[in-house]
Amino acid sequence: MSAQVVTENVDLLEKFPQSVKQDDRAGYAGYIVSADHLLEVVRFIRDDMGFDYLASITGVDYLPNGLMEAVYHFYKTSGGPGLVIKTQVDREQAAIPSLVSLYPGADFQEREAWDLLGIRFDGHPDLRRILMWEGFAGHPLRKDWHEPYYEEEGKPYKSRWPEGKVYRREDKNPFHKNVDYPAGFDPDKWVPDDDSTLYASVNKISSAGGESGIKTDYVIVNMGPQHPSTHGVFRMVVALEGETIRALKPVMGYLHRNHEKIGERNTFLQNMPFTDRLDYLSSMSNNFGYALAVEKLMGIKPPERAEYLRVIMAEFTRISNHLFAIGSLLNDMGAYFTPMLYAIEERELILDIFEATAGSRIMCNYFRFGGVARDLPEGVEEKMRDLAFKRLPRKIDELDLYLTNNEIVKARGEGVGVLTPEQAIAYSASGPVLRASGVPYDIRRADPYSIYDRFDFDVAVRYHGDVYDRYLIRVDEMRQSVRIIQQALNGLPKGPIQEGKPQYLVRVPAGEAYGRVEAPKGELGFYVVSNGKANPWRYHVRAPSFVNITALETMAKGNKVADTVAILGSIDIVLGELDR
Repeated sequence: MSAQVVTENVDLLEKFPQSVKQDDRAGYAGYIVSADHLLEVVRFIRDDMGFDYLASITGVDYLPNGLMEAVYHFYKTSGGPGLVIKTQVDREQAAIPSLVSLYPGADFQEREAWDLLGIRFDGHPDLRRILMWEGFAGHPLRKDWHEPYYEEEGKPYKSRWPEGKVYRREDKNPFHKNVDYPAGFDPDKWVPDDDSTLYASVNKISSAGGESGIKTDYVIVNMGPQHPSTHGVFRMVVALEGETIRALKPVMGYLHRNHEKIGERNTFLQNMPFTDRLDYLSSMSNNFGYALAVEKLMGIKPPERAEYLRVIMAEFTRISNHLFAIGSLLNDMGAYFTPMLYAIEERELILDIFEATAGSRIMCNYFRFGGVARDLPEGVEEKMRDLAFKRLPRKIDELDLYLTNNEIVKARGEGVGVLTPEQAIAYSASGPVLRASGVPYDIRRADPYSIYDRFDFDVAVRYHGDVYDRYLIRVDEMRQSVRIIQQALNGLPKGPIQEGKPQYLVRVPAGEAYGRVEAPKGELGFYVVSNGKANPWRYHVRAPSFVNITALETMAKGNKVADTVAILGSIDIVLGELDR
């Protein structure tokens, strides 16, 4: 820990001796702040200590202790390690001040913690459910919430291991006996929700007059959830003045399957292939973030060869993702399918490498705690070299040549969906969305993990914060990824690929850890709490797609309906990690 960070930590304790204390639980870090002083302390953290970036908010249900805890991870966009703040309240009256007034990027993350854990954030401007439907009974991430056909808290279930006496749970709990309806709810008289709360939040805009000053009525239109340009089952409720967007509310959750609840039932190792299902275009990066979090808890470090293989796979994943993102964006702009097909051809060659090494093209399940699952098969390194040194640099240049100065791409992208640097930081944007707004913040440089500090590469940054720059930043990043891959291949050492023995049932020491990586779409973080058993007590995913769309309304306001399609495409969301 640097001297600067030590000084800052001492200042925080000295500044608030009555309301801030060190988290002295074994395996834990950070500070516990009393709820009634949270806003005061966080304002000091932002304004005096310089932690201008709120990366993650989540909650933990400590059922045996009767406590609910909110956990905040703060960072500086100038770089350096983070600061962890926690607030603990009684779980039966879990109320904590909202941070939206200080960090607008807290909006959706606080709504998620309310929805899934029942933590109420007082002062939140729009505290509604975000992933579950409005009539859902209870908060599913609470430890005492049990789903239909609930069997037991942790896998492997006794019905299947070790005796293997498998039975269908629904046979012992038949239909009509497995639903806990909300109080007063009669399914026979149920009328589907009319979204009145949602539409009321959209209708907060004034109807006194539009740009022309003429009194006008606003029309509310639903784009999605079944829409060819929403990149999945995603919905935008927009208030229109003519063709101009005056308000917009994203609606998600149609693909929600309570990934985190499943993760807390799984063993630590069983979660690795589940991370593949988050951003199913970037499974290697998903593996990376989760592996880092658990390795911090276990106190282990992968061998040198495994570190190099991880970086190579992660950077090939970034190129693969950006090729798909650019092709999709151009499709959204009206370029039909030609750019998509061009990008997919190169992506398929990268997936060939994944398939040969991991055994799968998309759901790779390649990383392990302390290394990777298997070494490169014969001939794969040569294919990697051919792609990295010959084909990909040429193809990226061709893509740049064909698209960057195309008059339609520039007309549809320049000045559209602008997000200023101040807004991008405030809304907790990350990845290409943040860097296209002129903020050169890349976790690989700002807070290096694995062996990224060994490589020579530039942090790609653009300065207009519009759709066009969000396209350009991905072209820039692909070139930097090629540089990293070339260096990693040239430095790839011989040796083992796994620390210790092959893993089957991993015991993780008690404590907490936050592992974050610069995934293709932005900061992907895994917050993991262990109680020393085979299953995580808490497993939370800080998904870049979910956080990045917090600023969607700000980007869309004042633009046309057709522009909103391009703006959404330029964020590059994937519903698997957005809804989880």
